[in-house]
Amino acid sequence: MNNQRQHRISLKDLAKELGVSIATVSRALRNSPEIGAEMQQRVKDLAKKLNYRPNPFAQSLRKEAPKVIGVVVPNLVTHYYAAVLDGIEDEAHRAGYSIISANSHECFEDESQAIDNFISMHVEGIIACLAQGTTDYRHFEEIAEMGIPLVFFGRTCLADRFSSVTANGDEAAQMATQHLIDTGSRRIAFLGGPNHLDMVRRRKHGYLEALRDNKLPIDRELVVCDKIDYDIALRNAEQLLCRPDRPDAILAFNDIITFAAFTAIKNCKLRIPDDVALIGFTDDIHAAYVTPRMSAIVDQSHEMGVTACQLLLKNIQGDKKVYKKIVPQQLVIRDTSAKEMK
Repeated sequence: MNNQRQHRISLKDLAKELGVSIATVSRALRNSPEIGAEMQQRVKDLAKKLNYRPNPFAQSLRKEAPKVIGVVVPNLVTHYYAAVLDGIEDEAHRAGYSIISANSHECFEDESQAIDNFISMHVEGIIACLAQGTTDYRHFEEIAEMGIPLVFFGRTCLADRFSSVTANGDEAAQMATQHLIDTGSRRIAFLGGPNHLDMVRRRKHGYLEALRDNKLPIDRELVVCDKIDYDIALRNAEQLLCRPDRPDAILAFNDIITFAAFTAIKNCKLRIPDDVALIGFTDDIHAAYVTPRMSAIVDQSHEMGVTACQLLLKNIQGDKKVYKKIVPQQLVIRDTSAKEMK
């Protein structure tokens, strides 16, 4: 009984109960002529029975009719997502829009709820980056069905239906791996995130291409793709470094995994880069202020946010074309990668 009081009935709950789409429920509650009288009544009767109450914040938004964009990110406290959001806000404000952001905490359920909340608020459009826990894309398919403009950045899905802004992670990973090879590394490990994420696949592909181009053997034991979590990444890195045939370099997928690998190398009393070189996909600010200073593959994250917002505004204004934009990353060489630069 207590759980029922805590759970607010949503449009998604009504749609699931009736076996129809969220779009149908939303239109029925708004007396849309697209929905027949019988279905409108069924929806309203169920809404009354389950004590469905529209979000009062959403109602005030509709009354004042502001132009609002919803943004959902996996981890709002990281520099990357904060910088992307900053870019989105800059571009949105120039166009007269406000931003509401939601943190999915890398969780499918939180992401799905955030999308549901945005639908209830009748936002003009949505910008999203997939949570690592998302493998079911039905909530985004519903967005497409409802005709709500949506653009993905970073981690994407449903490529034929939505525009996206991504980095050239495959090329950047290949360039970074080549740098490690050129400066003396031979057993290079790749520490990645979940394999179902397109971003992980792109970066892993670039790493493997560099090994193939240099005719270096591909040791699958050195390719570890797991949950994006500091403690898990730390454990995986330490296990690799405790092997008798340990890697002499690590390419790390993102900032969380990069700094877990950095700590693991220190914990194992190994020298960077003499014993183990390291390059990570991470933000430039933190990479520059550790010792030794970290070589990094850096996103132009603010530009990525600006570009994502520009694409969304095109969509809001009626442009239905699906765009694929790439914002290139930059390889910044410092002290953790080049064995020959001691």
